[in-house]
This record gives sequence, C-alpha cells and structure tokens, in this order.
Amino acid sequence: MTLQSATVSDFASDYQGKLCVLGCFDTLCASAFPVVHPQCSIAVRLVFQPEDAGKHEFTVRCVDPTGADCMPPMPAQVDVAFNSTFIPFVSRNIVFTLQRVKFERQGLYRWFIDHRGKTIATIPLRVTQFDGSRGATGPAG
Repeated sequence: MTLQSATVSDFASDYQGKLCVLGCFDTLCASAFPVVHPQCSIAVRLVFQPEDAGKHEFTVRCVDPTGADCMPPMPAQVDVAFNSTFIPFVSRNIVFTLQRVKFERQGLYRWFIDHRGKTIATIPLRVTQFDGSRGATGPAG
C-alpha cells in the first residue's frame, strides 16, 4: 500500500474512483476564538498492490495544539480486490466532509491517518489569529 495524497480542502469527493479536491489549505485565520469553520474535507488517496488484497481499516483523527483529540475518531474501511491478473494496482479514496468544525484556540492542529495501529500520514493545519497589520499577503497573513 502506498499513500498517494492526504490533504485538508474546502471540498472533496470520490467521483467514480477519481479523487476530486478543491481548495487545499493548511492555514485558517480567525478574528477571535473559539472559531467554527463552516465546512472542510479530509481527502486521502491510496494505491494498493495485489499483495494488499483484502479489507483495510483506517482511522482519521484530529488533535489540538495540546495533543488531545479534538473530535471523535472517524473510521473508514476500504475493500481491495483484483478481478484480473492484468491489473497491476488499484486505487481507493477516503473522503470525510466535516461541517461546523470548532477550533477552541489558535495553534497547530494535526490530522492523523492511522492504518493497523500505525500512523501513515499526518496533515498539519495551522489555526491562527488574523492580524490586520500584516495585510492581505495570503492565507497565512
């Protein structure tokens, strides 16, 4: 199994096996805390070899700047089958669409993608307070 991509985005979907992702980001700016982000998606794309056939269970979880879980873990199961010996690999997507995600404080949040008790990817998300004196030079200010 190979992790091809893992990201936080404005929107993601699995469209007939294609991973469609719009607006990847790694920073959120807020004027005050706590802040509620209206919607985002966690998108993961995996590639499996014939020896990976079978069921795979994953857990996606988010931890806050103190290292504590800040929302319940999200389980996902992926079934991998090879219907022909001519298929060298198959890909699978995991997409979670989250609404009204609450961030209590600024700091570095992390999304962990775990497979069989081992973290296979970490997605950082910087949540910061907007500082008007920095101007509009991008999402990080």
